[in-house]
Amino acid sequence: MKLNLYLASKNRKKVIEIRKIVKEIAGEKIKILLPPKNIIFPEETGKTFEENAYLKAKYLKGYLKEEIVIGEDSGLIVDKLNGLPGVNSARFAGIHGDDKKNIKKLLEMMRKYKNKEERKAKFITVVCLLLKEEKKFFKGEVEGFITFSPRGKNGFGYDPIFEFPSLSKTFAELSPEEKNKVSHRAIAFRKLSEYLETSEFCVMCNGKSLVKPVMLR
Repeated sequence: MKLNLYLASKNRKKVIEIRKIVKEIAGEKIKILLPPKNIIFPEETGKTFEENAYLKAKYLKGYLKEEIVIGEDSGLIVDKLNGLPGVNSARFAGIHGDDKKNIKKLLEMMRKYKNKEERKAKFITVVCLLLKEEKKFFKGEVEGFITFSPRGKNGFGYDPIFEFPSLSKTFAELSPEEKNKVSHRAIAFRKLSEYLETSEFCVMCNGKSLVKPVMLR
């Protein structure tokens, strides 16, 4: 059985990464579909990742009432910056999705912290699964350090300045396959995929057919 999940996002890089993660976990059992092209998602006004993930999923659900929808929100939390950039990670420098400016601003704010232990940070992803009558959240976290300068050419967002301790590499220095085994996003989507295997997951689809648990590999 194949299960279609509509992702409330138009971030091309994020969509590509999520599709790769889900395929690695579930093979062809789960398919990540894009929202209708005419949808323009509203501003993310939530104060938490959970709120923003739900806002996006709820908005898309308004268009796809009978489908299973997921919203996702991710960000970087830096200890010494009192949790910044947090839910504003994508627009930290003022322009949504300007990775270079976001990184530049963050490194400037971290300049005074010379000790590696002072540069602790974590990536967080929250996925909201929106069913017909309920919502469920799945969270992934990865701890690391902010580097003193960008390293690596892969990934997107803050990947070039987030060092993953056990590998001593930034996410941007890892191959997509390596990153997708350990990242915050991979953890969250693995939890989602595991939930789709449980007997608890059973919802009405299109008012007629029953979507049963997805048996993964």
